[in-house]
Amino acid sequence: MKFLDEAKVYIRSGDGGNGCVAFRREKFIEFGGPSGGNGGRGGNVIIEVADGLNTLIDYRYQQHFKAQKGENGSGSDRHGANGKNIVLKVPVGTQIFDEDRETLIHDFTNVGEKFVLAEGGNGGFGNAHFKTSTNRAPRNANPGQTGEERWIWLRLKLIADAGLVGMPNAGKSTFLSKVSAARPKIADYPFTTLHPQLGVVNADGREFVLADIPGLIEGAHEGTGLGDRFLGHVERCRVLLHLIDATCEHAGKAYKTVRKELDAYGGLLTDKVEIVALNKIDAVEPDALKKQKERLKRAAKKTPLLLSGVTGDGVKEALRALVEVIGEAPVSAKAKSAAEAEPWSA
Repeated sequence: MKFLDEAKVYIRSGDGGNGCVAFRREKFIEFGGPSGGNGGRGGNVIIEVADGLNTLIDYRYQQHFKAQKGENGSGSDRHGANGKNIVLKVPVGTQIFDEDRETLIHDFTNVGEKFVLAEGGNGGFGNAHFKTSTNRAPRNANPGQTGEERWIWLRLKLIADAGLVGMPNAGKSTFLSKVSAARPKIADYPFTTLHPQLGVVNADGREFVLADIPGLIEGAHEGTGLGDRFLGHVERCRVLLHLIDATCEHAGKAYKTVRKELDAYGGLLTDKVEIVALNKIDAVEPDALKKQKERLKRAAKKTPLLLSGVTGDGVKEALRALVEVIGEAPVSAKAKSAAEAEPWSA
């Protein structure tokens, strides 16, 4: 299944049915009177969060959604049927924006949550509705109201408790595969990870969801590399685990590069709790490791954790540090099932 986290969709609710002008003409009934029924109400456009979905790929192949029109009224006081609603299924974490891509309409954070995005038009009154003691033969009826139509943007932000950030080849995917059942692609070239990945982590009896996003490089906020478009998926995380490659040229500079991109992106990412860790300690000499640790400590203004995603050294300590921040109530109670499904394996 392909991963798609943004889609533009056209929606239109149903028009209301027209009212009917009719008179009862029946044998042995001398004064039948008006008998035109009302039109039915148009269908609504409803957005619903479905369990098990974790991509917007369905909206790449179909962008137009129209609810059913209400039926017209008819004689013998028969009202038209209401139009059927149309329900758009989206994953938890989806946001609805107006066409300007800035005005937030609704934010879905719970499975089963529903939101009426466009209400159908009211049906028109038939002439029987206008019958009074002084107006016994009305010959007018109302047309149905038109439905609402608009273009909207659907934007998915994965719900996870913790997020992995860092430069390409910092070992994020290896770390995720080590601590969870997720099986992301791992290779020795930059940008192996092209889409966000989720994994369920069990640390000391506590389960939480960990998100891995593609690596950031200098100028990501301007579109360099894969850009920063995937940073939205860690906006909901409570804590960020910032991994720095111990084999890079300068750990302090690598840290500052990523922090600069987080700051340029916004979204309060720089205000989140950050745990800094120096990864791949098994691949460097002790003297070089000591220098890199000091450089990173000066840049981050905190003592970094030391770990190796390959050998597992220091991994448990990093997970315990994440659990301490996440607390007793993970934000992603339902994201666990989505992560276990391994939805984006090619």
